[in-house]
Amino acid sequence: MSFNPLKEKGIPLDKQLKTWTDIVKRPYKRELADCYTRTRQILMNGIEVESWNFKHHFLRTSNNMEINKLIADIRRIENNQQTTINWLCPHNQSVLDTTLGYEQVAIDLTAWLAQNEPDDYVKETYDFGLLEDFDHLYRYSQFAYLIEGTDPNDILHYSTDVNFARPTQYHHNPNRLRIRKSYDKLNTDPQTKVNILTLVSAEQQTHNFYAEHGFMYGSDDLRKLYAEISDVEEEHVTMYETLIDPTETMLEKLLIHEFCEVCCYHNCYKDEKDDKIKLIYEEFLAMEIEHLQIAAKMLEKYQGTDAEEIIGGKIFDTCHFEEQKEYVNNIILNESDKRLDTDFKYTYIKDLSEDWTGYEAQRVLLSKCAPSETSVKLSINGIMKSDIVSTDLKMLKMRQKILQNALDINMMAPNTVNPDEYSTVESDKIFN
Repeated sequence: MSFNPLKEKGIPLDKQLKTWTDIVKRPYKRELADCYTRTRQILMNGIEVESWNFKHHFLRTSNNMEINKLIADIRRIENNQQTTINWLCPHNQSVLDTTLGYEQVAIDLTAWLAQNEPDDYVKETYDFGLLEDFDHLYRYSQFAYLIEGTDPNDILHYSTDVNFARPTQYHHNPNRLRIRKSYDKLNTDPQTKVNILTLVSAEQQTHNFYAEHGFMYGSDDLRKLYAEISDVEEEHVTMYETLIDPTETMLEKLLIHEFCEVCCYHNCYKDEKDDKIKLIYEEFLAMEIEHLQIAAKMLEKYQGTDAEEIIGGKIFDTCHFEEQKEYVNNIILNESDKRLDTDFKYTYIKDLSEDWTGYEAQRVLLSKCAPSETSVKLSINGIMKSDIVSTDLKMLKMRQKILQNALDINMMAPNTVNPDEYSTVESDKIFN
């Protein structure tokens, strides 16, 4: 049975305001929650933050009082929704625990979207970013074990591998190099529009979390790692948001934001295993259906555009979470040496010239060290004499070859872990 959110019945806007008792729910239990309950909670927090931010920006650019009042009322509701979702996180889940969850979101969500993306160029962009998030998970996993004694699979539940991909030191570029070619709003599948906004929201919230929480550890090395990867997430937001057609009107963008929320809450409701959280997603879906229909009416009234011309008449599976190891490993084996190129394109290490613009940022940022390399140095040269890995035997045997393929000999931080160092590392701390 098809689900057209433009025709479903939602909760009237004047019935959506709640008491504090209803807004603040009991959190899930760190030790018992399914890993994808955590990823859905993290994603929907990012979706709500993006929607809230966008509506504030809309208000600052609009002089239409009818629209402004409606947006203000909706934004108040979404602020409360964000509180509900964000505070499902338990108090005993550490910043590093949550960080592993953020990277699991990025990996498995990006892999899912890449395989369900109708635009080949957008898919290629997802695949490129996927390798970088995968490497971030590996770096953070070292510190989770070193500092808190956390086996990353306490959080990941063996659903997402821990291994390196394109080393984080190569994620640093002049931000202008991250700018991608935008889609044409008149000739783009609605699924592409909502896919991109879903990933932008997730990556933006990842940046915000790292920027706001990385200082909470005493280790200078870990604080520097958060700073390094937070900066990469800034690049990721640039990369994904520039895929969006900048000529979309604010009313069109409003419609797509509400449509994105509907799709994501519908997906989360359908997939969630925790019955109490499932009820939250069901209620918020009904709220967002109403928000979407209000946006559609404003679009029709002030722009004369039918909403289905922009988003179609069905929802999409934008955030289904499941194991993506096979897909991710294939990308690692074939694309770790891929790099950003000019004119919105991609290239490979072997084709880079000495004056490649990507070296501009790397020469500065890598001149003293890469905190992401320090994370591994501390593992393999410290008490453990091993790094934290969780993968199958095939990928384990391929690690030196993968790193040799991914390293650029023309640009390496002084503390780079070279492939030979991995050959001497024992595997007594490998979780698989």
